[in-house]
Amino acid sequence: MMNQVQMLQVFWNDWGNHDLSFYKVYVQCGSITKDDYKTVTGQDYDSETQPA
Repeated sequence: MMNQVQMLQVFWNDWGNHDLSFYKVYVQCGSITKDDYKTVTGQDYDSETQPA
């Protein structure tokens, strides 16, 4: 069984979903941490930029 971060890494690496706002929702809901966000996307989580 994969954890949430591993599942998101599949979306990023294998499925090519590089929409950062998609992953920010998981941080906002508390499903992953800001560090997990950076692990998955390679980007720092910028809390100033909210998804539309």
